Parts: sequence; structure tokens; C-alpha cells
Amino acid sequence: MEDNEVRERIRAGDREAFGELYDRYARTVHQHAARLTGDLSAAEDVMSETFLAAWRTREQVRAEGGPLVPWLLGIATNKARNHRRGVGRRLAFLARQPKPEETADFAESSAERLDHQRELAAVRAVLDRLRGPEREVLALCVWAGLDYAQTADALGVPVGTVRSRLSRARKRLRALTGERLAQEAREAQETREPGRGRGEVGGRASIVALPSERGSR
Repeated sequence: MEDNEVRERIRAGDREAFGELYDRYARTVHQHAARLTGDLSAAEDVMSETFLAAWRTREQVRAEGGPLVPWLLGIATNKARNHRRGVGRRLAFLARQPKPEETADFAESSAERLDHQRELAAVRAVLDRLRGPEREVLALCVWAGLDYAQTADALGVPVGTVRSRLSRARKRLRALTGERLAQEAREAQETREPGRGRGEVGGRASIVALPSERGSR
């Protein structure tokens, strides 16, 4: 089915077409939401809210254009942004509640879910040190695979803004990665090689921690 035909059917309220849209992009939206929120449960909520909002605003879809994934990810980005703003209030509420009793979880999928949560936590730890607009552009361009024009369409900003935000995000990530590698190298040197002078970093870590010639241009 051609993109313009999909758009026409969605605009007309074709439930079958919308169901096909969901089947095609639900996983993409969920992954995008998970990267922005760092929480699988929150990502599920964001995904549900995204498609509900998409259905309610279907008449706003342009009659012509490419795939509708930028439109969906734009909605998801806004929903994830709202989630982040409300995290503090929810945490404050939960802190006032009595601690629930611990129950054993014997589900075989629990280990895989925990691994996924750890990966999201690692990504979140880095992304949280970026400004919100830079974080969103990085998630859309790098992980979701949208081009500059699609990302600009999703966020409602000029293409030039997308380029500048992405450039700043990449520079910041390189700096953060260098800091983290340098810190790990120092900790490894202090714990594993007590005979070496403080401040010296040896081996591969010292090379990786330095900015590459390519990255410095």
C-alpha cells in the first residue's frame, strides 16, 4: 500500500488501515519511548498514548508525504517529554506510600527483562546529561533512523535546528564518553596496579580515552 493511500485512509478514519499502522510501527514507537524514558512500563504507556492521540488527530495528517513514522515518533516524543516532567511528582507520591511486601518472581522472562532494564539505565545515564532537545534529536536521528527532514517534521522545527542540535549532542556524548573512560582507567589503575604512580594510565584504556583525530576535526 502506497504512503499516500495510507495517509488518505487514515485521514478518513479507516480502522483497518490504522490497525495496520499500529502493527507496523508499534515496536518502533515503544523502542523510541523506552530510550527517552528509560523505563519499559512507562514506554508502554507512552506507546498507548501515542496511538490514541494519533487516532484522535488523524484528520491533521497531510494528504501527501512519505511514511507516517515521523508523525508517530513526534507524538511519542511529546508524550515522553510529558512523562519526564511528571516523574518528580509521581516519585514524591510513591515515597509517601507504605512499602509493599516483597513477592518472589519465578517468571522465566524476568532475567531478560532485568537485562533490558540495565541497558536502558545505561543509556538513560548518558542521555540525562544532555539537554532535552539534544536528547530527542539524538534518539530520532541515531536510534530511530529518521533523516534530518523527517526529524524536523516530527519535532516541528527547521532542518537547520536538527543539524545543530545533533552536532552538539554528538560532541557532548564524545566528551562524556572520554570522561567515563578516563575515570574507569584511573579506577582500574588504582585498584589493580598499586605500584604505578597516581595519574598514570596505561594500556588500551589510555588510547581509547583520548579524542580521536577524526572526532577532533
